[in-house]
Amino acid sequence: MADSAGILSPEILAALQRDPESLTHLQRGIEKESLRVATDGALSSQPHPQALGSALTHPWITTDFSESQLELITSVHQDTDSCLEQLENVHRFVYHQLQDELLWSSSMPCILGDDADIPVGRYGSSNIATAKTVYRLGLGNRYGRLMQTISGIHYNFSVPDSFWTTYATALGVNADQAFQTRAYFALIRNFRRFSWLLLYLFGASPAICRSFVKARPHPLQAFDKGSLYLPYATCLRMGRLGYQSEAQSLLHVSYNSLEEYAGTMRQALTQPYPPYEAIGVKVDGEYRQLNTAILQIENEFYGTIRPKRPIRSGERPLSALTTRGVEYVEVRCMDLNPFLPLGIDAPEIRFLDIFLLYCLLLDSPDDSELESQLMQSNQLKVVEEGRRPGLELERLSGPIGLQQWAHELLSGIEPLAALLDECHGCASFNRSWQEQLAKVADPELTPSARVLGMMRSQQLPFFRFTMNQSIAHKGYFAEHPLSADELQAFEDEAAQSLQRQREIEAADTVDFDEFLKSYLALD
Repeated sequence: MADSAGILSPEILAALQRDPESLTHLQRGIEKESLRVATDGALSSQPHPQALGSALTHPWITTDFSESQLELITSVHQDTDSCLEQLENVHRFVYHQLQDELLWSSSMPCILGDDADIPVGRYGSSNIATAKTVYRLGLGNRYGRLMQTISGIHYNFSVPDSFWTTYATALGVNADQAFQTRAYFALIRNFRRFSWLLLYLFGASPAICRSFVKARPHPLQAFDKGSLYLPYATCLRMGRLGYQSEAQSLLHVSYNSLEEYAGTMRQALTQPYPPYEAIGVKVDGEYRQLNTAILQIENEFYGTIRPKRPIRSGERPLSALTTRGVEYVEVRCMDLNPFLPLGIDAPEIRFLDIFLLYCLLLDSPDDSELESQLMQSNQLKVVEEGRRPGLELERLSGPIGLQQWAHELLSGIEPLAALLDECHGCASFNRSWQEQLAKVADPELTPSARVLGMMRSQQLPFFRFTMNQSIAHKGYFAEHPLSADELQAFEDEAAQSLQRQREIEAADTVDFDEFLKSYLALD
């Protein structure tokens, strides 16, 4: 499939070229998190607006960790523009209902009070709603609520059946579910090796508010009285101040096969962790967490990418994977771009598609504990000093300059950009590829450098920079409202979601203690 230089197999590329449909029906969906903030920039203290519908059952509008942390979701789309159009329409509806509130435009939050002031998500009185809230209480008790307010974009990606047929035929194998699952795990292994490149190219969180670190030790420097930063940082969200866990650092999750992955995850979901045992589960009649295992449920695992399979009613994600295999992957390392009203745009999506296809098609050796340590080290280096001239990363074969490795990867990716343009009859993929090549040549073009550049040139603290962007985005959506019919359709969906929540609440037949035993069962 490929040689050690990261060059894709010409035979594979030729096979895909002969079947354009296999590349014109790539499937993607977006989940975009944003904090609701008041006009002074403080985290909103208001509950999830009822006008937005039920956070439990609405297909496009829910909450993540906090009651004040919206998660806006698209359906699965085969067209980039239609995916962004849906995301934009969801934003328009949300802003129509928010009145004076704003959506915070950066991944890193600001003006946060004590942990107890950050409200966890509430989803109603049903057993499943209670489980979702208790899970969030557990996250707060384990890691602190502050960390959970960090927001980002999750990008879901899969390839169509026609791709699998063409790809498997070129390799001389059957395009069955087992083959697809192995291929997705090959994608994940390569993604973990190369995802530092996405942090460099799209990281947009080089600075934070002092209110975020409070009294915690940190490596940051003072930008001004209210802001901290690192001069060459790219994506602090993915570093030591972000989603890190001492308990999870004890795990070596192997992606060499579904069986190895599931074995590690099953251990983490069942093995008690003494510090979590000290928290307790149900104390004085109140739940503090779902259980005392290293992971309460699968979603607690902090990875840059996840294998995914839609679950059925009452089914655990791990059971869905082990029973029916991988259906798509979820990329979890993308910052909100504060210069974009949606936090993401078409060129970024197109590069993600090219990058993920490259990771899928490139030869993908088995991972190891040593290589996983190198991946983590590379991630931290790029997070904290990715734009530093002469920065070196580590591969199993030895050190390599970031720019040299980036050029190698982009050179390997270029044929896919050309092929996708040919299949789509456009030049958009190559233009996106060229934009990323320019960022490698000139780090000042990266979003992280642009954030710091605007903060410096306009003498703005991080808070004021993000507030200005958030206000501008609200203005954009105000100037581009939904039509009357579109607004009515969203209002109808919100009302229907509230009715679905009531039906779920009415259907409960057991108490929460009994429900939880069944909910946590892996088999």
